[in-house]
Amino acid sequence: QVRLVESGGDSVQAGGSLRLSCAASPSRRYCMAWFRQPPGQEREGLAAITTPAGMYYYSDHVRGRFTISQEAAKNTWYLEMSNLTPEDTAMYYCASSGARSCVSRPWRNPATFPDWGQGTQVTVSS
Repeated sequence: QVRLVESGGDSVQAGGSLRLSCAASPSRRYCMAWFRQPPGQEREGLAAITTPAGMYYYSDHVRGRFTISQEAAKNTWYLEMSNLTPEDTAMYYCASSGARSCVSRPWRNPATFPDWGQGTQVTVSS
């Protein structure tokens, strides 16, 4: 089992930016993904990346505003978010699977990932 710890959530004004971090242990090859869950809504996949290959994937509605990246030597992954709107308010989670590819199973589906962090809250005010 992989332990995941997110950080970086905060309250920001619309138009602002945030960088979320996810630290994973132990180290192994992963498909790592970021999800979010607004209050009363289902969890949705935002972006995924394979490590250490670094192939990345985005949902259409965040492409161009969100960037997923990794610092493999530190077993840490990031989600950089820009031009935030109140609609981005949610609990953000990182998740990992032991799969070496993020396309062998549907990465946008939360059921693909057995390991989850506790979440970090992002609140965007207008």
